[in-house]
Amino acid sequence: MRAKCPLMKGTEMQVSEGMRRFEGKNAIVSGAASGIGRATALRLAAEGARVLCVDIDESGATSTANEAANQYDANATAAALNVADAAACKRTIDAAVEQFGTLDVLCNIAGIGVYGDSSQLAIEDWDRLIAVNLSGTFYMSQAAIPHLLASHGNIVNMASAAGLVGTAYAAGYAASKGGVVLLTRSLAVEFGRKGIRVNCVCPGGVDTPLSHSVTFPDDLDEKLLHRMQLVDRLARPEEIAAMIAYVASDEAKYVNGAALSIDGGQVA
Repeated sequence: MRAKCPLMKGTEMQVSEGMRRFEGKNAIVSGAASGIGRATALRLAAEGARVLCVDIDESGATSTANEAANQYDANATAAALNVADAAACKRTIDAAVEQFGTLDVLCNIAGIGVYGDSSQLAIEDWDRLIAVNLSGTFYMSQAAIPHLLASHGNIVNMASAAGLVGTAYAAGYAASKGGVVLLTRSLAVEFGRKGIRVNCVCPGGVDTPLSHSVTFPDDLDEKLLHRMQLVDRLARPEEIAAMIAYVASDEAKYVNGAALSIDGGQVA
C-alpha cells in the first residue's frame, strides 16, 4: 500500500471589503480548472479583474469562470489550452488580447506532479514534467511579453519549495520547478528595465487535487518526508492565491525577480 499525502479541508476565500487592486486590469490564469489556479482566478476576479481562465480541462475552467461571474459579477471567460503546446499558447494569448484590448497580468499556474523512486522515474514522465511545468511556463511568458511590454504588466509563475531545496522522491518535479525559479529571475533581469516584472511563488504542500494524487514508494524513508513540513497542515489554495494577488498588484511594484516562499517554514 502506498502512502498518501495528508490533506486538510479548505475554507472559503477571504477578501477585504473594498479591496479592488485589479479594477480595470486584464488577466490570464492557466491551470484555472482547480486548485491554486482556480483560487487565483477567483481572487483576481473578486478584486475587479477581467479574467480568462485556461486549462487543459475546459469544463473545469468554464466552471471557474462561471463561479467568478456569478459570485463576484466578474467578466470571466474560459478556454481550453495545453500549455505544453507553444503554438496554442500564442494563439490563446493573442486572442485574449484581441478581446481584452490589453494584458496586464499573466499567472502561470498550470502544472503536474510525478513522485516516486527517482531511479525508476519513467522517461515519458520526466519529459511530461519538463514540458508542462517548465516549457509551458516559458511558452506562455514568451507569447505574453510583447503585450506586457505595452501595458507594463507582470508575470507570476508557480514554482515550489521543491524548486529551492532538495526534495526526496521528486527529482523530475524539483528539476522542473527549479527551472521555473531561474527562468523567472532571468526574465526579470532581461525585461525589468523595460517595465515588466516577473516573479514566482514557491508553495510547500497545498491542499489541492494534485496533492490528492501524490503517492510515495512502499519503502519510503519517512524521515525524508518529515523535513518537508514544520506545521501540521497543508496550505489552502486561497492562501497561495492571496500571495499571488499581492505580487501581481501595484502594491508589489518594487518586487521583481523574487522567489517568494509560502511553505510553513519548509525551506527556512
